[in-house]
Amino acid sequence: MKADPGAQRRLLDLQAVDTAIGQLDHRVKILPEHALLAERQSRRQALGQALVAAETALSDATAAQTKAEADLAPVRERLARDERTVDGGTLSDPKTLKAMIDEIAHLKTRISTLEDEELELMEAVENAEAEQVRIRTERTAIEDEMRALIAKRDAAVGDLQADLADRRSVRAGLLTEIPGPLVDTYEKVRSRSNGVGAATLKGRRCTGCGLEANPSDYEHYLAAAADEVLRCEECDRILVRTES
Repeated sequence: MKADPGAQRRLLDLQAVDTAIGQLDHRVKILPEHALLAERQSRRQALGQALVAAETALSDATAAQTKAEADLAPVRERLARDERTVDGGTLSDPKTLKAMIDEIAHLKTRISTLEDEELELMEAVENAEAEQVRIRTERTAIEDEMRALIAKRDAAVGDLQADLADRRSVRAGLLTEIPGPLVDTYEKVRSRSNGVGAATLKGRRCTGCGLEANPSDYEHYLAAAADEVLRCEECDRILVRTES
């Protein structure tokens, strides 16, 4: 392939712009905010699951407390009824009176047991409510952090995208100065060579692969016409001579 030496040197300018574009694209992908947001999102999801568990625990504890209160009410009513009967002095049969007094003692014991259980359930409800509030508070704090990180990330991405737009504009201008066949070859080589399609022949060394040409290849490079498009014998990149 033949191409004007000036056009070949412009290929190095195109490579520099493409390298800068690749670096900017990479910087967009590795912004620290991405990892921080992913970590916060993972924590938020875990807290969401914990909140469901806390709400379930609160619902269960509340239901159990309601049942305990319902169980206690009829026992208290029966105790009050029995005590009114005994206090009213209407029981003349000693056996019936003794049975009633024994039942009152039993009901008091039963009430004491049920009240202890009710207190434990009330404490369980309070603990479940506190846990629910704690989780919601933590989740809100994480969501606030995420909003701040998103704003910071978007600002950084915006700056990088503006820089990318400038570089792409420069690239578009360079493409008008380089022959299409040379650009096509450059693009094909770049696609299979880690984004580097053109390199400089610096002394005997290709700056693309970093290897020195053997004496025979180097002699070939030196003997080639100025408009001949050279290819590195080691890495196949376009080899541009910057010295006449």
